[in-house]
This record gives sequence, C-alpha cells and structure tokens, in this order.
Amino acid sequence: MDQKIRFLVLLAAGLLCLNLIPICWAEDPVEDVLQEDLDVEDELDPGFVGAEEDEELEGDLQDEAPPTPKTPPVPKVTYKAPEPMGEHYMAESFDRGTLDGWVMSSAKKEDADEDIAKYDGKWAVEEMKDSKLPGDKGLVLKSRAKHHAISTLLLRPFTFTTKPLIVQYEVSFQSGIDCGGAYVKLLSQTPDLDLDQFVDRTPYTIMFGPDKCGEDYKLHFIFRHKNPKTGEYEEKHAKKPDADLRTYYTDKKTHLYTLVLNPDNTFEVLVDQTVVNSGSLLSDMTPPVNPPAEIEDPEDHKPEDWDERPKIQDPTATKPDDWDEDAAAQIPDEAAVKPDGWLDEEPEYIGDPAAVRPDDWDEDMDGEWEAPQIPNPACEAAPGCGTWKRPMIDNPNYKGKWKPPMIDNPNYQGIWKPRKIPNPAYFEDLQPFKMTPFSAVGLELWSMTSDIFFDNFMITDDRNTADRWANDGWGLKKAAESAAEPGLATQMLNAAEERPWLWVVYVLTVALPLILIFVFCCTGKKKSAAASAAEYKKTDEAQPDVKEEEEEEEAEEAEEAEPSGPAAEEKNEDSPAEKEEDQEVAADEKLEDDVLRRSPRNRRVRRD
Repeated sequence: MDQKIRFLVLLAAGLLCLNLIPICWAEDPVEDVLQEDLDVEDELDPGFVGAEEDEELEGDLQDEAPPTPKTPPVPKVTYKAPEPMGEHYMAESFDRGTLDGWVMSSAKKEDADEDIAKYDGKWAVEEMKDSKLPGDKGLVLKSRAKHHAISTLLLRPFTFTTKPLIVQYEVSFQSGIDCGGAYVKLLSQTPDLDLDQFVDRTPYTIMFGPDKCGEDYKLHFIFRHKNPKTGEYEEKHAKKPDADLRTYYTDKKTHLYTLVLNPDNTFEVLVDQTVVNSGSLLSDMTPPVNPPAEIEDPEDHKPEDWDERPKIQDPTATKPDDWDEDAAAQIPDEAAVKPDGWLDEEPEYIGDPAAVRPDDWDEDMDGEWEAPQIPNPACEAAPGCGTWKRPMIDNPNYKGKWKPPMIDNPNYQGIWKPRKIPNPAYFEDLQPFKMTPFSAVGLELWSMTSDIFFDNFMITDDRNTADRWANDGWGLKKAAESAAEPGLATQMLNAAEERPWLWVVYVLTVALPLILIFVFCCTGKKKSAAASAAEYKKTDEAQPDVKEEEEEEEAEEAEEAEPSGPAAEEKNEDSPAEKEEDQEVAADEKLEDDVLRRSPRNRRVRRD
C-alpha cells in the first residue's frame, strides 16, 4: 500500500515538472539568441580587448564586486506594410495615413431622434493605443453613442460566377465593447448607389462581422436573397456558431475575421484562421432560402366534435364509502410527552431590560415606546418556554380529495392538424450563391464604445491571396503581440495580485506534493540486522546466503594478512600433531555446515 501511495505522489510530481518544462523552454531560446547577439557585438567592438586587459589588472577587486544583472530586451518585430499578391478586388492597409478613397456619410438616419439621427461619428487613421508595431496604422472609430458610416468603392464590382468569395479584415476592441458592432456591409451594385448618402437602409448583398450587446455575442453572416417570383429581397441569417466567442470581444487583441463563400453553396466563417461556423446556404440559413412545397390550409378549421383527449375519467367509478375527504393531513402526536423542566409560565422573548427610551422619542408622534425583544435568559437552560403544544405528525387516515381513475378515451381522434395544400409562393432556387453583385464596402455602425480598430481589408476570389495577405498583416501583428506578452509565471503572479485566494491554489498545487514526497521518501524506518534476522526466524522465507560470503571474505583477509619471509616459514613448519588436530577441527566444522545447509528451514537464495 505504501509503495502505491509513493508511486502516485511521484507521478503527480513528475506531471508538475512536465508542465513547468515548456515555460523554461519558452524562455531559454530568447535568452540564447540575445546572448549570441551580445557575444557577436563584443567581438566586433574594438575597445572590448582593452577593456579585458583593464579588468585583468583590477583582479581581486572585480571578483569581490557582485555582477550587475542584465535584463534582456524584449524581442522587437519590425513592421512592413503588406502588399497584395494575386487577384483581388480590394486591399486596404491604411498605412498611407489618409482616408483617400473613403467617403464619410453626411446623411441622416430615418425614424430616429434629431439629436442622434445624423451620421456624425468621427473616423481617424492612426496607430493602436498600445501598438506593438510602430508604423502600423488602421481605421479607428473615435466616437461613442453616435452613428458612424464610411464606405469605399472596390477596384471593380464582384460578380458571383464560378469563383469563391473571400472577405477578410481585422478588428481590435481596444477599450473592450459594451454594446455595438464591427461588421462590414458589401453594398449592392445599383444605379442609384451614393456613398455620401450611405445609411442603414442602403441595399447590401452581404453583412458580415462581430456584434455584441449585453451578454449576447454574435458573429453575423447575413445575405439578402431575391425572391424569383416577387422580386423582393429577404434577409437570410446563418445559424449561430457553436464556439464560445466571448474571448474575441474581451481580450483587447487584434483578431482576423474571414468569410468564405463557395460556388457549391457552402460557406465558412473563420476567426484567426480557425473555422468557428460552417454550413450550406440551402440548409443552414434562417429562414430557409426555398419555401416549403406545401403549407397548411388557412381555410381549414377543427370540427367542434373533434376529441383530442387521450385519457378521460372513468364514468363508472364511484367513491369508496370509507373515503374521508375531510380528514386533516396532519394531526397532533398523542404519544408525545412534555419534557421535564418545561417553563410554561416563562415567555420565549422578553423586553430588553438594558434598553432605554431615546431622548427624542415623542409618544404623540411615535406611539408608546416598547423595549426591543430579546430571548428570555431563563429559557437557555430549559428545554423550552411558553405554552407547550404537541408536535404534528402525518395523519395515517388522510387520503385527500377523491378523483375517479383515468382510462383510455374510446373517442380519441388524435391531435387535429389542418390539411396540407400546395404552397402558392413555392419556388426552388438551387444556386443561392449567385447573389446580387456588389461594388462597394462600407461600415455603418452604432457603438457605445470608442476606439474600435479596423485594418487590412481584403476582398478576393483566391484563397491563397487572402492567406498571404493575412500572414503579412495579421500574422506579423500576432507575432508582435505574442512577443510582448508576459510569461506564464508572470501571468500567474498578476492574477494572484488581483485575486489573493489564488495563492492558496498555488501552495496546494506546488508545495503540498513536495511535502508529501519528502514525508514518504525520506522518513521511512530502517530495519536493523537483528530485527531482520528475527523476522526470518519466524517464517520459512528463504534468506540470502550470507554465511558463505562472510567465510570467503575472512579467507581473503587471512591471505592478505599472512606474513612472508623467514617468520612465515617458521610458522608454517608446525609439528605433525598440530596439523592433524587442525584438520580434525576443520572437518567437524565442515560437517556441521553441511548439516545446516541441508536443513529446509535454512535454505538460502544464492546470489548470481
């Protein structure tokens, strides 16, 4: 049992060490690279040799002085503006520092109060507040509690034919997000499209991006489908992602949002190049693209005699004569006896004798003053005070109100449903991917939080082009943010500063296994030789052949200690009688040893 416990403790300690190894490995490469750079700079420094000679002259003084610790600098990632490589319809990084080509709306929102109806929210091109890449600029929503609208034309309109559509851009909620969106609209190509009058009702083909209000975290993918029969447009919403989106809104990092639409009517929604939602335009949109072929007849009504009750009360059942509906559910326990020492005359609560009426108490206004009630001290040692009452118990004769038993309804006809008729509005569109062409992209937003950062917009029909653009832009930004992040140990300390109770978790996780290892491994009792021999005497367990090993060791010591020279020769020249006596003693000892070895209680396991 002790060995199992020790094994489990050692296993837990090993797992803990394995968890800490990646932290050391994550820190060592950076230190090695920095040390190599430092060594190269020292070798190239012409004054470094002279400095070494001066240090040698100082000698003992420098040995006594403690070395000055050097903090390695944080690795820096140099920013380079991404350049589109491949076929694309839009590629905007804002690194020029201007809004050239973008149009801010000057329209007013309909059905809104006059003071908030105007699209007067501010936009700016600037770096992030806590930028890890100097020179990297983006489009920033600067105002809060205002309507914002800005848009730009594509290089050429996008037409849905045989190539996919990839929409990609970056968003960073620098100040978090309370209530607002960061989605884009792909504005439909129409003759009357005016970017200066861009509002919420401007026709769009696709709306895509994050949106949040309260605790509802959304990632929209909406497209407007044209009814081939009526020519009207209807919004189709993708199903809600199964992934938890909360982190993307709260970590204040830059995230990459990507929408991929394929000609086979499939779609993918990705965040940071990881799929969070996917499906088909034909089966995973709400409401469905194609209406049902049949609908319920609105003119059909349920007959008055239609019986939908599967069970009814048995009309032939009668209440038993001994059924008492008036019996109480609980009755006093007649077997109960008042405990000895019960104080019937003492009240359970009394007025506080130490209470004093306040000086400002007005009996005309406040009424007659009464001392506050406190538990009666006389009842503390007694089983109870006041009038004793028998405790209540369940009434064995209680049955409640009688009801007839339920039986199957012989007239049951099932749940009524209206009959089906052909849907007059039915149509079948097997190519919903062929949507309305779009020629512009816009941001029409309302937000209660400012400083929403947008960057690196890309619209293309080539997946490789979008991936290269993402790696050159978002990939570089992610690397810079990762390099500036504190290590795991620092994160744990920061978390403990905010939540001190985490120190208890740390102690139980680290210190407790070490203490258990020390207790089980270092405080075991050692058995003495006498105790071990006594234990073997009590059993028939085989013992190691210690005696023969001791005889061999004694023989070797005797050979080493045997003297040489004339004295030894004289000693060896003994009389024949002494030699015969020694031989007889040796024979007797050998016989005794043979007898002991042959005994089944003294059989020993020999060493190999």
